[in-house]
Amino acid sequence: MLEGDWNARAARIQTRIDELASITDEPGRITRTFLSPAMLEANKVVSEWMREAGLNASEDSVGNVLGELPGASEAPIFLLGSHLDTVRNAGRFDGVLGVVLAIEAIDFLRTAAVRVPFSLAVVGFSDEEGVRFQSGYIGSKVLCGLITPRDLAMQDRDGLTLRQVIERWKEGRFVMPEARYAPGRVAGFLEVHIEHGPVLEHKGSPLGVVTTIAGQSRMRLTWIGKASHAATTPPALRQDALAGAAAFILAVQEAAEKFPRLTAGVGQIFVQPNVSNVVPSHTVHSLDVRHQDDSVRNQACTWLETRAREIARARQLQFEWETVQVTNAKKCDATVSRRLTDAMESVTGSTLQLPSGGGHDAAVLSRLFPVALLLVRCRHGLSHHPDELVALQDIAAALQVTVEFLSSWS
Repeated sequence: MLEGDWNARAARIQTRIDELASITDEPGRITRTFLSPAMLEANKVVSEWMREAGLNASEDSVGNVLGELPGASEAPIFLLGSHLDTVRNAGRFDGVLGVVLAIEAIDFLRTAAVRVPFSLAVVGFSDEEGVRFQSGYIGSKVLCGLITPRDLAMQDRDGLTLRQVIERWKEGRFVMPEARYAPGRVAGFLEVHIEHGPVLEHKGSPLGVVTTIAGQSRMRLTWIGKASHAATTPPALRQDALAGAAAFILAVQEAAEKFPRLTAGVGQIFVQPNVSNVVPSHTVHSLDVRHQDDSVRNQACTWLETRAREIARARQLQFEWETVQVTNAKKCDATVSRRLTDAMESVTGSTLQLPSGGGHDAAVLSRLFPVALLLVRCRHGLSHHPDELVALQDIAAALQVTVEFLSSWS
């Protein structure tokens, strides 16, 4: 097992994570979304850290930041990384930990003169969370050459399409994004990420190796009724768009009981005219549905859409159901994950395998490359929350496992 000052390196990772936490589009809380000023500023900072680790840093056509070892244009390559964007009012570790830790791992291998049989690269994806367009994985889709004309037509809240946003950033120029690497060149991808839940903490384990990444469906639901005076319109005569949405949200809770191990929820909602004494005429909200089994997820979505249309008819509302993103469940590569599990055992003396209910860029990359995913314990299982916290010793353990994993190929 390689010797190193893991605690000192973990402290530097923590310091860098704290620095990125200060780069935000919303003062007082952490928010970085696709191609926002804070996102682009974060890229500059991360690019400098990549260069300090001996990597050539660059941005691609959608703001993914890449750090690649010089002089390896034709060599097989192993990718590491995660995403640099956040949800609104985020914690500081989600996504960022995997990027900063990957840079530190490569810096260790370089300074320790450890040779591996492939070149190494770090990627910080520009959009995994999908906040701006309600559809995630823009960054990883572009890296893999999987972006579609439908993706480019997605609109943000200001009515700008993804293509228009890219054109503005590129000062009017647009080139259809293509895959970064030729088929067969990438040997694999490792993503280190905080756990999106409390399992590791419950089991007393700092780390876990993921077996399967849950499938996910994201929808946008629109309810259209009729605005009227809230004081004079009897409840039975109202066409209340918000009341229809509220009834449906209760049905979402019912679905989680009807379909075992399903997770589903509504996290974003917009109401018009949004006035205290007016019956709402329009309500638009998100719907997120996930399951480890795609057939169960699809059944649940069908049941939910049927239930929504029943509610709309009963309440005399117009209704639209729009699917904005579907990502199928993905198994992590067994061979690469076995090597990662062995590295975890050599460092921690134990192993733990578990599924991931959260979405990850690794799910997209798994369509083209072997992937492995290492989860890191977080306090109380909190993620997507300002109180997100990963202990320094767990960061050190994750770094050491990553280094052992990479060096095991030599």
